Amino acid sequence: MLRVLFVCTGNICRSPTAEGVMRALVEDRGLAAQIEIDSAGIGGWHVGEPPDERSQETARRRGVEIGTQRARTVRPGDFEHFDLIIAMDGGHYRSLAGACPDGRHDRIRMFMDYAPDYGIEDVPDPYYGAGDGFERVFDMIEAGAAAILAEIEADHLD
Repeated sequence: MLRVLFVCTGNICRSPTAEGVMRALVEDRGLAAQIEIDSAGIGGWHVGEPPDERSQETARRRGVEIGTQRARTVRPGDFEHFDLIIAMDGGHYRSLAGACPDGRHDRIRMFMDYAPDYGIEDVPDPYYGAGDGFERVFDMIEAGAAAILAEIEADHLD
């Protein structure tokens, strides 16, 4: 079993979207028994809350249901439990790296490293934005999640 954790600020926009998109891809490929997917936030402002309504609406329009998820924070045990811990932006990466025990830093990755065609390092936070921010973020997450799954299939599954 390979375990993947997506991490953003409060676990209500970017990381739950990534969890939902990745879960849908994994289920479509028949790999749900081989890949565990979760998401968490750096901060605890939204613990126990569902994803932002705008994230849910965007995902639902794209055929992905994320409304049953509940926000949680990154826990110390996550660094042992998860094989890949994927930060949605540089601030998340630095927070994770600072909390990570020795010998586990190789598990932490940047999400946009999997979607280099966008030419940016961070998945932008759509929370305070207006317009099509949630749609744009969903597009980025679809591209990155597909690449993450391709890497997992090539490097980690029989």
